[in-house]
Amino acid sequence: MIRDITIGQYYPADSLLHRLDPRVKLIGTIVYIASLFIFRSWGYLIGIVMLAGMIALSKVPFKFMVKGLKAVWVLLIFTMALNIFMTPGTAVWSWKFLKITEEGLSMAFKMGMRLVLLIIGASIMTLTTTPNKLTDAMESLFRPLKVIHVPVHEISMMMSIALRFIPILMEETDKIMKAQQARGADFETGSIFRRVKAMVPLLVPLFVSAFRRANDLAMAMEARCYHGGDGRTQMKPLRYATRDYLAYLFLLVYLGATIALRVIMHW
Repeated sequence: MIRDITIGQYYPADSLLHRLDPRVKLIGTIVYIASLFIFRSWGYLIGIVMLAGMIALSKVPFKFMVKGLKAVWVLLIFTMALNIFMTPGTAVWSWKFLKITEEGLSMAFKMGMRLVLLIIGASIMTLTTTPNKLTDAMESLFRPLKVIHVPVHEISMMMSIALRFIPILMEETDKIMKAQQARGADFETGSIFRRVKAMVPLLVPLFVSAFRRANDLAMAMEARCYHGGDGRTQMKPLRYATRDYLAYLFLLVYLGATIALRVIMHW
């Protein structure tokens, strides 16, 4: 399961999405996530079609994209179960204090679909954007906040590093688990509580490894005379191309269609 986490990873390929300006992809991800909260029922079909088109354009294998859901299946099941049993409405099944309602089933479907589409949609951005470009995009988009003395560059750098440390820490966790399994540790059998308890010995070596990596990164940045964003320039500054403006137009049409379907057709 640890190796199945795809958020934060970069998949090198020669595709249209890889060549798009990172600012377009960041704004596009925000627009897509916002649309998921606008949809009601049949509107999710539009979100699925949109996501399928982006996966096809990214040239990232569909199996690689979907396997990231294996790491959140517990959260997905827990979220759906809460909505099924805790939403009041017309009962379709009941037993003692447990009750399943039509409204609960509908809400569980929406929340489950929303969570799946949100995870895959966010993964597309990181799979098609390098850490440096993602940092440059966030710094460029948040630059107006410098007027009120917000450290935009530092915040963008921290967010990018944190995002990219996810797969690194997951890989480190996998190595520690294999090393402890070779010494007789058991992470696969027993109840869910026993498995969680077995994970506790992983925390100390994982924290030690994380702090060691953070220290190495800090020393590397100091060795390259990094002192924040003041006075720094970019070797490859971001510039919009024709395809980027067309992508913005497409996002505007998609968002407008989403709002229209919600208001007019109640989708």
